[in-house]
Formats: sequence, structure tokens, C-alpha cells
Amino acid sequence: MDVVLNKTFVLLMIPLYYLASICLSGASEMRVLKVIRDPKAFQLVADSTRRRMIYLLRAKEMTVSQLAEELGKTPQAIYHHIRKLKEADMVEVAREERIDHFIETYYQATAEVFQFSLGEGEGSRQYAEKQAKEALQSLPQLGLEVRIDDKTVSRLVALERRMDAIGHRPELQERALELKNLGFLTRQDVAKYSRLLAMRDAEFEEYLDLQRQFRDLLQSRLAGPVKTEG
Repeated sequence: MDVVLNKTFVLLMIPLYYLASICLSGASEMRVLKVIRDPKAFQLVADSTRRRMIYLLRAKEMTVSQLAEELGKTPQAIYHHIRKLKEADMVEVAREERIDHFIETYYQATAEVFQFSLGEGEGSRQYAEKQAKEALQSLPQLGLEVRIDDKTVSRLVALERRMDAIGHRPELQERALELKNLGFLTRQDVAKYSRLLAMRDAEFEEYLDLQRQFRDLLQSRLAGPVKTEG
């Protein structure tokens, strides 16, 4: 994330399209990257319905009724989600279309990629630890039994924050993700390569050391041999 923790919520690249008739306002151009710093937005995207809505609205402009039909929800429920996502600046009005005596409002996502930027505050640390704990608790489903305690979770998050901060050049990565005539996955690779190239030798050595500490701590919490199929 922008300052210390860098987690990127990525939506698939799908061509934008829409069928327009009488437009009262033109659609705004979707940005490639948008940095979200509002902690409330992190909770919004934890909801699967809202994630699916953003995915759909990344692909094309849709009305509340169209979203409701696609997702099997009531228009009232969809409008509630739309309002929350608009407040978080993740969804916006793309255009309005007059049909007889009614005006249909079409919505779209505000960016192709959302980068969630957590700061150093207590709330962001608690959120990061909650996410890490949920991930650790899911490892047994992969045959990886681990012992979990709050001290370990806190230490893992602290190490991850330090790793994410090393060599992080927000302006360089944003420019990489906004390059023209490149596919999104290629732009991601450019951002990754630019970060490594911008790292000083001392930063890279520190990064490798933190990676080792992170892995050693995880391995120390294994409760038994790794069980994998195949």
C-alpha cells in the first residue's frame, strides 16, 4: 500500500462497451489506477456482492435494475450497495439516458485497478492483523496445520509492512500502470521490475532478510509435516 502496506485489489481487464441512445450526460473516461485510502472501503470490498458489482461495472456501464437481475438481488439491495460504493469513490455515474418519461442512470467503476493504501494508524494495523489471521486459519484446508497466536500474527504483519515499504516508489508504479498500448498483466510486470531496479543494494539485502524472517516465523508455527496431494 502507498505508505507501508501495499495490497492491490485487481479487476480483470475487459473491454468497455455500451449501447447508447439519448444521453443526457457523457460517460467519463475510466482511470487505470485509483488509490483508495479510506479505511471504510476495505470493509466494503470484503462483501462478495460488492466485489461482483465492481467487477461488472469495470466491464460495462449498468443500471441498478441490470445489476439486480445479473446478481439475483432486489433493486433496493443493489441501490444500497451502489450508494456505499459511490461514497467510497469506487463507483460513479457514467451517464443518464432518457426512456420515455423516465431517466435511467448507468454506473461504472472509477478505475480498472484499485490500490488500497493503509497508513500506520491503529485501525489499519488491526485490519491487517485480522486479514492475516483469517489467512493463517485457512491454511489447514491446504494440508498445512499451523499454530496461531496473536503475537505471531502481529509479528508477521509488522514484517510484511516493512517489506512493502522497501523500495516502494508510488509515483513510479503508478506511471507503470498507466502505460499505453500494454496489457494489464504486462503493466504489472513493468511495475514489479521498476521496483526491483529502483531498490538500492542495501534495501534489497534488507528485503531478502525480512523475507527469510517471515518464512522462518511461518515455518516455526507448523504443527506437523506438510500434507500435499500428488
